[in-house]
Amino acid sequence: MTHLADSVAIVTGGATGIGFAIAKRLASEGAKIVIADSGVSIDGQNPDPSAARAAAEKLGGGAVGFSEHLNSPLAADRLIKHTRDQFGKIDIVVNNAAILRDGFIFKTNPTDWDDVVTNNLSTYFYVLNAVTPALREQAKADPAYNGGRIVNMTSTAGFYGNFGQSAYASTKAGIFGLTRCVAHDMARSRTTCNAIAPFAATRVTDTIQPANDSQAQYKNRALKLSAAFVAQFVCYLCLERAKTVTGQLFAVRGKEVFLFSQPRPTARTIQNISEHSLNDLADAVEQDLQPHFFALETDLEAFNTEPVV
Repeated sequence: MTHLADSVAIVTGGATGIGFAIAKRLASEGAKIVIADSGVSIDGQNPDPSAARAAAEKLGGGAVGFSEHLNSPLAADRLIKHTRDQFGKIDIVVNNAAILRDGFIFKTNPTDWDDVVTNNLSTYFYVLNAVTPALREQAKADPAYNGGRIVNMTSTAGFYGNFGQSAYASTKAGIFGLTRCVAHDMARSRTTCNAIAPFAATRVTDTIQPANDSQAQYKNRALKLSAAFVAQFVCYLCLERAKTVTGQLFAVRGKEVFLFSQPRPTARTIQNISEHSLNDLADAVEQDLQPHFFALETDLEAFNTEPVV
């Protein structure tokens, strides 16, 4: 049974790793696929225009590639036009493309920061800014239309933080803020928008240089995790049965699927203005807020347990 027959999906960063696994599973469920991938290396260098086309040929079934880098609004506009010219519509967008340029905050080159933000966050916005008018148009034209599906790939690094990943983690946190806003903006058009933090063996896990035994164990566990589990959950979010699932943050680690809490107030205190206010405020924070502070742990530490595979 093909659950997504006649659907049209764009997968950015779809030529390798998690992106290709997602594109492959969507295609197996009947979706027409556009793989948008400039073929750059994990650090955003050395584009390979043949990567998207080669991946599309592997998929078969009429899949097509788009090799232009999506680092400008005009490029995103051309992607949407390319997709509509090929298939007449767009139903699913999976934002997956990302690069890494790690470095401690006191050593990071500002140019690297700008490049990571552009590649990992701005491209998501450009694609969604370009595609959402089409999704709204489709919903208005057909009251029976099942609605669009947007899935943004984020990372637990964006919520826990990691050593030397100020740029990468900031973009991944920003992706969830973007996800929530798009979920609000597109609700009336029956389009859902969710975020997934994936755990799987990818080019990203390949770059982990373990600093201790604990991190080495984490990397070894990550290498056991197939991207097929992430791809399956993406397909679930694209089903009609998931039409009320929106604005949520998930993680997929092998067979495990996590629903994350979202930042909401967990404690409260009152401050007053007076000549003694700073000491009073310090007392109030220590009494009312400090017991609820979160530990300064990385995602590698938080998820350093054996996955279910």
